[in-house]
Amino acid sequence: MSLSLEPPIRDRPQGEEEARGRDELIHRRPPEEQAPPGSLKEVSQLAYPVILTQLSGALMGVVDSAMVGRLGAAELGGVGFGSTWIWTIFCFFIGMATGVQTFVAQEEGAGNNRLCGAWTWHGLFVLLPFTALAAMLCYLAIGPLLSALLSSESMLDIATRYMSIRTLGVMGIVAAMVFSAFFRGISDTRTPLYITLFANGLNIILDYGLIFGRLGLPEWGIEGAATATVIAEWTFAFIILAVFLRRKYRDKYGTGRVTFSWPDQRRLIRIGAPIGGQWTLEMLSFAIFLVLVAKMGDVAMAASQAFMALLSLSFMQASGLGIAVATLVGRYIGSSDLDHAEKSFRSGMVLTLIIAGTVALLFILIPEELVRIFSDDPEVIRMGSSILLIGAVLQFFDAFGIVADGALHGAGDTRVPFLARFILAWGVFLPLAWFLCFYLEGGLLGAWVGSAVHMILLAIYLVWRFQSGAWKHIKI
Repeated sequence: MSLSLEPPIRDRPQGEEEARGRDELIHRRPPEEQAPPGSLKEVSQLAYPVILTQLSGALMGVVDSAMVGRLGAAELGGVGFGSTWIWTIFCFFIGMATGVQTFVAQEEGAGNNRLCGAWTWHGLFVLLPFTALAAMLCYLAIGPLLSALLSSESMLDIATRYMSIRTLGVMGIVAAMVFSAFFRGISDTRTPLYITLFANGLNIILDYGLIFGRLGLPEWGIEGAATATVIAEWTFAFIILAVFLRRKYRDKYGTGRVTFSWPDQRRLIRIGAPIGGQWTLEMLSFAIFLVLVAKMGDVAMAASQAFMALLSLSFMQASGLGIAVATLVGRYIGSSDLDHAEKSFRSGMVLTLIIAGTVALLFILIPEELVRIFSDDPEVIRMGSSILLIGAVLQFFDAFGIVADGALHGAGDTRVPFLARFILAWGVFLPLAWFLCFYLEGGLLGAWVGSAVHMILLAIYLVWRFQSGAWKHIKI
């Protein structure tokens, strides 16, 4: 591995190798890419490993919550609250990491294969120092932050212990997301899948051992759940780094040549920062929403945590489709094939309709059975079942919005959607949730109705934004 200072990527002349790379992409695609461009088959072939990857993460969250829920309602609520705030604080860096995929996909689409690895190193150089600093500050500020947010003493102690340990894993997961963005950008969605399955399986085994003191491991309870996740996050990062540096990727994509180019890194920041910003603003508004929920007590928070774990099953499938659509849109824009970029978006929306419809049926037909996975408390089951009916509608529109957002990311259209998300999250979501929950005394049900209205409006806007064609005039 060598370190070199490179001129900006777009300033480099395209040689015969890059031209050959474009010809190979067009005329000699791998077998899995032989489906008609932009078709349902092509989108589904690229998406299913990503969906399985995302579902694996969602199922891991479900298993985590189910195990922690056996310790009590306060434990389930406290871990859910802590997990949400950890994600809120660090999702800016994870969101920025996904911006690497846009550059890699467009470089590959243009036939510039050996420039793909450089964008991955740019992402690491930009993100890891700031992630480390944020992790240190978060560790120091956890106590005062949660004291200001939580009124429940039992949940306060649990969330503080859980978050303190989780800060040790955030650099690992950010690095893993950068490498995953590279693989997805080159249309290799299987590699992140296999590594995720291994890391998540390890997390589940360690959860069982460290929470309950089984398999010869100490009984650490909440601390055990956090420790298992941290170990799994770093395991993911080191394995995917090792694959990234394999010779076949070094030779074809230049992954072994560490490059530093401040002009290119600024371009990455320009496209990636709005993605990270929109994730942060949305998650911050949602985290504050959970503060409102927590004020209703441990049972309301536990029911919401069970609901969110179930909702993630739909969210993660839509997220997988969104990643696949982002890759295809980026690739076809790179090869100046805008018609197939649009067709990829439409195919993604059709597949989303099928998946979201299936999840909605489950939420409507067996709500109590689903909530009972997480808790035996009758009040938690009653509350959770009622909001699952709202979730059947909410996740439909959320899924459409996620896929449209992926298409916009693939095109590099990130700044205007960021502003729209900011306005809707802070101008509609939080005020409406508070109004329905407390002013109209709608309780937990009213709060989640406010969330559903926000999701519906956001999805309508994102779909309209892509359909408007504004992304066709954006240069990254």
